[in-house]
Amino acid sequence: MPITLMHVDDEPDIREVAAMALELDPEISLTSMASGEAALEQLSAGARPDVILLDVMMPQMDGPGVLSALRRMEGLAETPVIFMTARAQSGEIDRFKTLGAIGVITKPFDPMTLASQVRDLLAEARA
Repeated sequence: MPITLMHVDDEPDIREVAAMALELDPEISLTSMASGEAALEQLSAGARPDVILLDVMMPQMDGPGVLSALRRMEGLAETPVIFMTARAQSGEIDRFKTLGAIGVITKPFDPMTLASQVRDLLAEARA
């Protein structure tokens, strides 16, 4: 099933590795954004991804801040969000899910399984 995915991370290296990993899946159409503000701008302009892969720790606006703003935008309140973080203790993961994330992918992530992790989390959320 084709997936339109927006990846938001302030680290160019991580965006690059994630892009290479996600583009291994021919059914994923990827947009990469370097900041939460840039992502919200795109979304305000009408972008409607099937899922947003969102870094937790970013300058200016962090992942939870972006998610909070996203939930207030018309037509985006239900958009699935998956957080990516190096800080993935179970308490943190529970907190992110309470905020409305459908899951958490731990950094460093495995590029070979990133696309399937995203697909699995989306399938669980839709079930």
